[in-house]
Amino acid sequence: MSVLKFIIQRAIPYRWYLFGIFAAMCLITIDNTLKPFLVKQLIDTVSGRQSTNLWLIAGFYGFLQIMLVSSWTLSDYCLTRYVAKFRLDVAEHFMKRLYDYPYSFFQNQLSGSLTSKLNDVFQHLPHLIFTLINPFCYFLILISISLVLLFFVAPVFAVILTLWVLLFFLITFFSLRQSIILNNEYSEEKANIIGLCADYLSNMLSVKTFTTKQYELGRFERLKKPFIAIAERGGFYHTWLYAILGLFTSVYAFGFIVFLILGYQKDSLSPGDFALVVMLNFNIINTVFELSHKLRDFVVDWSAVTQALAMLEEMPQKLDKKNAKNLVVNQGQIVFDKVKFNYHGGYSLFQNKSVVIEAGQRVGLVGYSGGGKSTFVNLILRLYDVVDGQILIDDQDIQSITQDSLRQAIAMIPQDPMLFHRSLMDNIRYGRTGASDEEIILASQKAHAHEFISKLPHGYDALVGERGVKLSGGQRQRIAIARAILKNAPILILDEATSQLDSITESNIQDSLWELMQGKTTLVVAHRLSTLLHMDRILVFDKGHIIEDGTHAELLDRAGLYKTLWDAQVGGFLPDKNPSDQLN
Repeated sequence: MSVLKFIIQRAIPYRWYLFGIFAAMCLITIDNTLKPFLVKQLIDTVSGRQSTNLWLIAGFYGFLQIMLVSSWTLSDYCLTRYVAKFRLDVAEHFMKRLYDYPYSFFQNQLSGSLTSKLNDVFQHLPHLIFTLINPFCYFLILISISLVLLFFVAPVFAVILTLWVLLFFLITFFSLRQSIILNNEYSEEKANIIGLCADYLSNMLSVKTFTTKQYELGRFERLKKPFIAIAERGGFYHTWLYAILGLFTSVYAFGFIVFLILGYQKDSLSPGDFALVVMLNFNIINTVFELSHKLRDFVVDWSAVTQALAMLEEMPQKLDKKNAKNLVVNQGQIVFDKVKFNYHGGYSLFQNKSVVIEAGQRVGLVGYSGGGKSTFVNLILRLYDVVDGQILIDDQDIQSITQDSLRQAIAMIPQDPMLFHRSLMDNIRYGRTGASDEEIILASQKAHAHEFISKLPHGYDALVGERGVKLSGGQRQRIAIARAILKNAPILILDEATSQLDSITESNIQDSLWELMQGKTTLVVAHRLSTLLHMDRILVFDKGHIIEDGTHAELLDRAGLYKTLWDAQVGGFLPDKNPSDQLN
């Protein structure tokens, strides 16, 4: 989407505020142009060149002054009402839009860089719109009225002024292309710097424990050089541009003063005409030079918004199909029907694979790391889409149902839960946003989270820090389990939900988990042997394929990969890597 089209779409709801600002700028410009004309009338009257009622001039001046104050008040009022609401509207627009982006988009973007792009639109877009009104509209009205007055008073000066303005802006506009290129590069380098800083701050524990401050500063140093280079190129480019324009303006200003003096000496100009031409010319010179600087700001704003929209608006959204229906789960059967999926531009998984997971089954997913277990789960959640075939839940193709209704029917407990920088109460309530405090506390008790929460100084109102960094891994997992208990969805996915719990806490919480599994179709990405022993069925993954399927006893009898994993267990855990791969 073009920047101009985006501006029009987002500005339409605020058109009356923007019209108010535009009207105010028109009145302010008229005031600034007519006052020099009043000064001309005043000088010519007191010098005896014409007879005009001085009180009439004074009264009209007073009227213009009141109009000026009223116009600025109107402009400030509309600006105050418009900017905050507009920025929030833009932020809300992108919150909604980004939600519909594919999950891979967020995997491939630095959160800091993404936040920087959002901030660019948030900060620069209102300023961009205001610049289109003031000073651009201000200048057009000023130059139009000034030229009309000059053509009546001193036509030759009107022609000279017109030629100077045209030449000035020809030089300026020819320089815009290079200016835009430089500012686009600057915006990109700035986003890289901010992205690195955000990545550094969000991984501070790793930086401290690995003592890699100097290593990170080295990465920062490598980004500094291109950032400084493009900043200096842009700065020097505009320095020389303004020096040329300044010299051009100085020659013009000196020239029109010389012509004025000659005209006055020949008595072709009255004292009032002299004053009018001087005031209008200096008015226009100052406005034109200010506009050239504003034009640079405009280019900066335009480049920042263009770069941001290229990321935030051009990505195709992963929207529901037209007339998609809500998923209705009566039993919870999951069917992979000849599913094919390509990952990372060519690596194929699940070639024409068909799997039926019956309603209420507890199915373990095991295999070496990278074997396809997480992809299998993500396909069910529609975080990824199949290339061919279909996935059915109770005979409903998940491609033909709304994504929200699909995910509302699934509760997931990830291995490393991420929490919001909010209270524990709010984080647990995420499982069901309409839950009461009593229901949240009950879910916490079942998840054995209530014990540690009640010991915190602020209890359930305690803030957990960004991504939950104030809590241990085991505490975060218990919060995630409480969420799942609260959600009580018909399909349950556990990515080794107890892997970060100590043995005593795990033993205490197992009963709650088994109770949670009752009557639910459950998929468990398993690493602990104790988990596998309780599964109705186990799927064994290797290199993107399901190579074994059966119960624990059946798979041991087959003496395949599962038995190899079982025999290679260490401390109750299955290995993540194939020992033969580790030797290579």
